[in-house]
Amino acid sequence: MRGRENVAANLDRPILIIYLLLMFMGWANIYSAAYDLDHPSIFDQGKEYGKQAVWMGISLVIGGCMLLIRGEVFRDSAYAVYGFVLLLLLAVLLFGKEVNGAKAWFSIGGFGIQPAEFAKFATALALTRYLSGLKALVDTRSRVISTAIILAPVTLIMLQPDTGTSLVSGAFILVLYREGLSGNVLLLAILAAVLSVLSLILKESSFDLPFTDATLSGQYFLLGLIAVFGLLAWWGVRNLVVKRERGRFYGLIIVGFISSAVFIGSVDYAFNKVLAKHQQDRILVMLGQMEDPQGLGYNVKQSQTAIGSGGFAGKGYLEGTLTKFKYVPMQSTDFIFCTVGEEWGFLGSAFVVILLTALVLRIIQISDRQRSRFTRIYAYCVASIFFLHLMINVGMTIGLAPVIGIPLPFFSYGGSSMISFTILLGILVRLDAERLSQLR
Repeated sequence: MRGRENVAANLDRPILIIYLLLMFMGWANIYSAAYDLDHPSIFDQGKEYGKQAVWMGISLVIGGCMLLIRGEVFRDSAYAVYGFVLLLLLAVLLFGKEVNGAKAWFSIGGFGIQPAEFAKFATALALTRYLSGLKALVDTRSRVISTAIILAPVTLIMLQPDTGTSLVSGAFILVLYREGLSGNVLLLAILAAVLSVLSLILKESSFDLPFTDATLSGQYFLLGLIAVFGLLAWWGVRNLVVKRERGRFYGLIIVGFISSAVFIGSVDYAFNKVLAKHQQDRILVMLGQMEDPQGLGYNVKQSQTAIGSGGFAGKGYLEGTLTKFKYVPMQSTDFIFCTVGEEWGFLGSAFVVILLTALVLRIIQISDRQRSRFTRIYAYCVASIFFLHLMINVGMTIGLAPVIGIPLPFFSYGGSSMISFTILLGILVRLDAERLSQLR
């Protein structure tokens, strides 16, 4: 009994309070976004807010169960949980229900279960289990295995296809970096992102060559710019680097130019052959390469209008005209933040963002006080997942990120995401409660 009482006394109160605040605030916003005069009861099972009440109850029970399980169980069962979720992802491809072009759901009565959401905590556990057994992520073998753990569920999720959920796995690169992955990898990832954006922006552009009637396509122009930078780097090496060191730098410049050319070609191939037409168009709309205010750009335009109309203090709860009359598509799921902006205004929106940011910062604080390497790495995984969800969801509602279908934690309607986020936090809180007795 004493050990159990100690665990209960060590439960992190701030994170539990933030969790409950976010959950009930999200429920209130779903009620407002999907409000129906003919179904005023917030527990009405015929409406989204009634179903969300059920998911909240289930999540609270599951979260409570997470707090009762000893931390070593999570560590010992990490690979088993990961394998089970991979089987679910395979099963949904064979037997799942297709919704909005994605075969990503199991239908149970009037409810749907999305296995891809469970891949978040399953991957976090498996990656943590593997990394916690290493001294540091320094050799090629460990990097390959870590990458494979991350990419296995991503591959199955992309086959559904569900681009948004699969992109969440990008959060794990922050964990790998924290555990010893070279900062050069992050730098290369940033450069690759910049190069991808420039390639797509210049894709349909052309430039007139001086003193001739010829034109140069945008992507060749980009390669020309890279070649110019390469020549400048070559000149810098020749004049600033000692002679015996020059060969290595020259080799890096040549490899860098060839790699850039191949990468630009692969971006073009992936954009045209891998992404679906609606995904291509969403990216082009976001980059300003396509105007479609009544089509693909409609969601974002309406969301921006709704958020802007809230002003400083908002129109008041249940008083949002744009959300009440369903001008914003998916306003209770992907675009729930526009309901916050219209009814609560800048003050309410800032409060929600601050609250979610406080959750991420608290998780980072928890990670820094751990004795156990397993708990510390797992906390980094959880913080990275919540951070990415916050940045992308809020970003897409205000037009700073492409519309890719990532829920706002505890606010967007959906039982699978609610349960997944609850399990992520529940495991973390239980592991943290045992921090004084953990040695590794």
